[in-house]
Amino acid sequence: MNKEVLFENINKIHTTKMGIDRIKKNLKLDTNDVVEYCKNKILENNCTVYKQGKNWYCEIDHIKITIHAHSYTIITAHIIK
Repeated sequence: MNKEVLFENINKIHTTKMGIDRIKKNLKLDTNDVVEYCKNKILENNCTVYKQGKNWYCEIDHIKITIHAHSYTIITAHIIK
């Protein structure tokens, strides 16, 4: 699926309280605005974006962000080893 769909809906991207905690822990972030951090990563030119099943996957800088394709909820983000 065309990644432009995700870009057109970038303002719908959000996460849950548990998602914030999980993403901060997984990426070792020192910010409370993990949604904005993820959005910025997704919009970088060298970010690889693809849809597989019900999720979007965004890979950049050894980070993989998983977003539910219908609700635009960031499910998780983790470091790619």
